[in-house]
Amino acid sequence: MTFYDVAIVGAGIAGASLAAALAPDARVLLLEMEDHPGHHATGRSAAFWSETYGGPLVQPLTTASRAWFDARGLLVPRGALYLARADDAAALDAFVAGFAGSNVVLERWPRGRAAALLPTLAPEWDRALWEPSCTDIDVAAAHQAFLSGARRAGATIVCRAPLRLARRAGDWTLAAGDAEYRAAVLVNAAGAWADQVAALAGVPPIGVRAYRRTVVQLAVDPPAAAALPLVLDLAGTFYFKPEAGGRLWLSPHDETPDAPGDVAADEYDVALAIDRFTRATGWAVTRVERRWAGLRSFAPDRLPVYGFDPACPGFFWCAGQGGFGIQTAPAAAALAAALLRGEPPREVDPAPYLPGRFRPRTA
Repeated sequence: MTFYDVAIVGAGIAGASLAAALAPDARVLLLEMEDHPGHHATGRSAAFWSETYGGPLVQPLTTASRAWFDARGLLVPRGALYLARADDAAALDAFVAGFAGSNVVLERWPRGRAAALLPTLAPEWDRALWEPSCTDIDVAAAHQAFLSGARRAGATIVCRAPLRLARRAGDWTLAAGDAEYRAAVLVNAAGAWADQVAALAGVPPIGVRAYRRTVVQLAVDPPAAAALPLVLDLAGTFYFKPEAGGRLWLSPHDETPDAPGDVAADEYDVALAIDRFTRATGWAVTRVERRWAGLRSFAPDRLPVYGFDPACPGFFWCAGQGGFGIQTAPAAAALAAALLRGEPPREVDPAPYLPGRFRPRTA
């Protein structure tokens, strides 16, 4: 039975990035239940890198991750345009105020400037906010870079590995398929399955819940310009961005509670997305070319969870990354790796993300 310093459950971008960060200095096992890594949330993301996405407490992880993406040429400039109505004025002010002092650039635009990009914009969208630093992310390339880095550093990656767990003499015994492994530390990077993995380990859950997000690819008339920014409703009812060939990717920004699994787009959510889009923009949809859904998972306070569980030494959470797990992966992996090594993280304060916030204090 092979012994590892760290066994990571889940080979999506959270687990892969952490394996790449740890493998140069530790014996790392990365386990994935599917036939290949990134089958669920990572493989279905229409990701963008946006410093405001996830809110002010996620922003430090996003900002600290940019250098890693830039060094590999994985970001393409896009810009983000938030649309708002008069009724959203207070929310827009609060949104801007939330990033005060963070060096995130946000520009208030009058309606006319937004309408120059979206000429048929409905009249009620009378104000806008521009985030110039927003980019597209090559998600597949980022995920493969982490997996390749982990392999080169000596990590063992095992797929098709249904998991069984036991704790023996302070170490973890992991039965994955017909093989057994031992590890000193178990990392829970199982995404939507995080609470299920905790239960297998005998660790109390923290309330990670999975939510379905729908995306459709549309042919529109007139075709979408390639230079169009990411466009989002500040109130969170839709967002869209251009795709190759004049197409658009559109989401109703849905968050429907769902069970962990292989989810599919619901026809109602597809219709809702198109209705909201056409009402807001006046754009004609000529064809729905593709539709899909993915799961994003959140802890109760919607912040990620990184750190050893106070209720179980040797059990480490790397979960609850919601929809921002890809854009924060480099900095989150560096932070988690430092905590696993018992070192102070260099760039980002881990305090908001520690799992102890979900455990009752004892005298």
